[in-house]
Order: sequence, then C-alpha cells, then structure tokens
Amino acid sequence: MSMTASHHELDLEALEQLSTGAHSMGRSAVQACEMITGAVVLATCNRFEVYLDVADPPNSIPPVTERDLQHAALEIANLIAERSGANQEAARSAFTVRSGADVATHLFSVAAGLDSMVVGEREIAGQVRRALDAAHAEHTTSARLERLFQRASRTSKRTSHETQLGADGRSVVSVGLDLAEPSIPPWRQTSAVIVGTGAYAGASIAALRARGCTDVSVYSASGRAPQFATDRGVAAVTDLVEALGAADLVVSCSGAGGRRAGQAGAGPHAVTHSGDAADPHASASTDSSAIDYVLQSVAVVTAREQASERAGEEGAQRPLVVLDLALHHDVDPRVGDIDNVLLMDLATIRAHAPSTSSEPVQKAREIVRDAVVDYMDREAMRSADAVVVALRTRIESELELELERSAKEFSTPADLAAHARSLRRLAGALLHRGIVRIREAARSGESLDEVVTDLSELSRAG
Repeated sequence: MSMTASHHELDLEALEQLSTGAHSMGRSAVQACEMITGAVVLATCNRFEVYLDVADPPNSIPPVTERDLQHAALEIANLIAERSGANQEAARSAFTVRSGADVATHLFSVAAGLDSMVVGEREIAGQVRRALDAAHAEHTTSARLERLFQRASRTSKRTSHETQLGADGRSVVSVGLDLAEPSIPPWRQTSAVIVGTGAYAGASIAALRARGCTDVSVYSASGRAPQFATDRGVAAVTDLVEALGAADLVVSCSGAGGRRAGQAGAGPHAVTHSGDAADPHASASTDSSAIDYVLQSVAVVTAREQASERAGEEGAQRPLVVLDLALHHDVDPRVGDIDNVLLMDLATIRAHAPSTSSEPVQKAREIVRDAVVDYMDREAMRSADAVVVALRTRIESELELELERSAKEFSTPADLAAHARSLRRLAGALLHRGIVRIREAARSGESLDEVVTDLSELSRAG
C-alpha cells in the first residue's frame, strides 16, 4: 500500500511541514505497527509518499484485509502528525491511500515523470532510486518493496529510451530559466536573487551555476538565508528591495505566499498545527489586497525607482524577470503590470512543458500500463506459489496424521504399505488439482482467499 501527498492537493509549505522527520519515517513506520514489515519514503519538494509492505497476518494464508490496510494507514498518519506538529485529522486527510495495482500505477507514473508539475521531468527518477537506497541504509525495505521500486526504475529508463519525453520535458526550474533567458543578460553577467531556502531554491542555484551564472544571492523572510547561503557558497541578503534593484532575475520559491494577511498558517490546503484552523476560502485567486505575498508589487516598484535614481534613465529601462515557482503564488500578480518587468508563474511554465496529450506522453503512459500489468502478473504468481507451498504443507501434514491414525487398522505391513500408497496417490492428485486451480485463479485475478477455502474443504473431503 502507499500513502501519498503531493502538489496536486497541497502547497509547498504544507508538504514541507508534513515531511518533517521524513528521513526516519520508514524506520518509525516499521516499528510503529507490527503488520508493517517494510517501508520506503519518497520525499521531495513536490511530494511526500510512504510505501508500505503490510504483511499477511501470522500463520494465515489469506492476504491482509481492507480493514488491515486502513488500520496501518491510520497508524502512519498519526505518526506523521506527531512528528510534523500537524493535527491528526489534517494529516489523515492530506494523504491518498492506494493498494494493489494502484500503488504500482502511481509509482511507475511518478518515476517516469508523468505525475510531475512539469510532465516529463527527469529529476524524479533519481529521487525514486535514492528513496530505495535510503531504505536500504535504514534496513526498512522488503523483498516486495524492492521489486516494486526496481521495476519503477526500469520503467522510467524504458520511458526515457523509447520516447522523447525525457528530452522534451524539463524540471520546473530549468523550463523557467529557459523562458527567462531571452530577456536577461548573458548568464555570466546576470545578477540573480533567490527568494526562499527550500528544495526549489537549492535546485535553482544548481541550475544557475550550470548555465554560468555566478552572481547569486538569497533572501528569506524566515531568517534562514545566511546558513543556507553559506552552505551553498552564495551571498545572503537582508534587504530585499535593495537586492531587487540590482537584479536581472528573481526566482521566488518560498511557498509561503498566497495567504490571507495575518493568518500565518492559512491557505487552500494548509496542514495546520494542532489546535489551529485553516481558512478554507483562502486562495491565490482572492483579491490581492487581502493576500500577504512574499514579493509585493510596491517592493518591486520601489526597487525599480531606486535603481533608476542611481543609474539614471538608461538604468531604469533594464528589464527584470521574475519567476514565481510557488504553487500558490509568492509574487503579487500586479508585479507583471510594472514597466519592464516580466512575471512568469507555474501556469506559464506548464504551458511550455510537453502537453499531456502529446505523443511522447501517450507513449509513456502505454509503457507504464504494460509495466503494471506485467508486474502484477508476476506478483500474482508469487502469491500463488506461496499458497501452493502452504497447500502442500497442509496436505502432507494431513497425510501423515491419517497414516498414523490408520496404522493400527491393518494386520500386515503389506496391507499398510498398500494403504499408504493409495493415500499418497490421492494426496498427489489433490495437490496437482490444487496447484492448477491456484495458478488459474492468480492469472485471472480471482481472489485466492476463496480458492484456499475451496481447496481446504476439498482436501478434508478427500
């Protein structure tokens, strides 16, 4: 089973809060619930997902029930709430719980880049591999999770090799920088300001350096910029207006914008701390006067005016590109109305990413569907093999009990040997019939629970 929370439902800040302590969540999950025998955690700036191996009940052939899965999901949601400081109800509602083929379909789609904000991005493939590596290091993986994640990685590689999705699709940051490039100086002459200290901020610095941009500074209203900047070898700024006045490019990705003024935890999908309540009506589409944006239009106007005073009229004409990479807008939309300021947000970036109806995307979805069918068929046969082993053990045990019980009924060793041969032939026939029935059921997707029940009655009747 899996529990997933992503950019589809939550903003970046809510995801960041939920994933507090994600590095140890796999180990905690295995320790918290005896049914959970394995866990792999996939935590990125856009998603927080927990994949769980929920084992069959001890000494029982039938697989876990839906109630077992619900119990495990509740235990983990409560654990996440405890670690993150979110209230339990908010944590429970934040996750989509999947089981069976839906788990494979989702993970394979994620690894192939089909569930990303920019469809086709390739960074997620490495993150999926590293999630499994982390589970190895924590000793929390299991054979079943190993097979699932290895197949996800193979599916991702096949998608990359057989379609142009990996080439056409980019990360959110790289697409944004591509769009900004025509409107700014050459990268070695560009001055860039990063607003925020999260995963997108780190990715933005790496992407800027890869393009040759060396004049990079970081601003954070939370006060985390100095340490973040020191760790990455860039400058930290405390006066955002002054930094904007010297900038050619601003990348805002704090994820803290789009709230109603004065409501620090509010947002359309906020995961509130225990005792707090999120305003369900707060959203980025609300009138901008009621929104507390990280980058206000007045700050940009002031910065442009100050730059103009310092540099003269020619300096005032220097364009400024602002990339708003936050899900619910860090930047006041009115910034885009300021002369010589170009504002681009995630909607702009998505519009330049591969269409979800494009041929590479459709081909990738076909690859994922085929991989899921093959994976589930193989897993079904593994389950069938386990049931066959259990059936063989049961029949052999009943055979030995019957031989022991009937030993006194025969007067000669020859008669007893003949009786034993007869029982063994019957046991062999029952086992063969059972194996055929179990494998047919596995291939057709029939519940093995009912097959086991039928075979148990058959063996007793035999």
